[in-house]
Amino acid sequence: MSNLDFLYRASNDDLRLLCDIVVKDKNGNFRMTEGLSGTQTFKRHYPNNIRAMLSELVEEFRLFGGNSFANLFRGNGPEYTEILRDVAKRNKVSFSKRNTDEQIEQYLLQKLFDESLNNASDAELMEMMKELGYPTTNFTRQVALATLMTAWKAGGFQSYILMVSVVNAVMKFLIGRGLSFAANAALTRMASIMMGPVGWVLTALWTIVDIAGPAYRVTVPAVIQIAYIRESFNHPSHLSN
Repeated sequence: MSNLDFLYRASNDDLRLLCDIVVKDKNGNFRMTEGLSGTQTFKRHYPNNIRAMLSELVEEFRLFGGNSFANLFRGNGPEYTEILRDVAKRNKVSFSKRNTDEQIEQYLLQKLFDESLNNASDAELMEMMKELGYPTTNFTRQVALATLMTAWKAGGFQSYILMVSVVNAVMKFLIGRGLSFAANAALTRMASIMMGPVGWVLTALWTIVDIAGPAYRVTVPAVIQIAYIRESFNHPSHLSN
């Protein structure tokens, strides 16, 4: 799992959420199609030491990435890089063969953010601007969209707040619970604002996913969570700021 080795640096909370995506449905029940929860490794380390069962978790995740017929012959699921590209295509993310996993993950997160902004009301956009400290005296939708998209790409704490808020909304919508983060008033307010716009985007996406097959209910949120974990390491900002 060399291209996912960075997960060993992730917090147990982030890894537990990834584990829950793989083994549990939105109601918190174990999936009928998973086999990890019955193992001694799972029983020994879940939920307090997910890192100790990370290789088994990744293998279970990979099984959801391929269809059962193909897995039967190769003995395991496709590599993460293949699953990521499949999820990116499902979300209509543009990328090339030359792009790295990290770049495609960034494109996926930005696609979710951009579509969320486009689905946000003027009132929601204005609230986002206020939370990030931008003036709204001469508010226009076009300026707000451009400002927020620039903030996303700029890095730093504002970018971090936007990313965490989007991923938190995605997780609440898709699996029923959000990220675990320290109490931060700005982040809490922004996360609340983003719930509406992200919900509109995912309602449309999930209709497509339902048609495509149940495995996407695992691979889509799992890839988004993995992308979030990797991208978090690229941000110098911390929730305590």
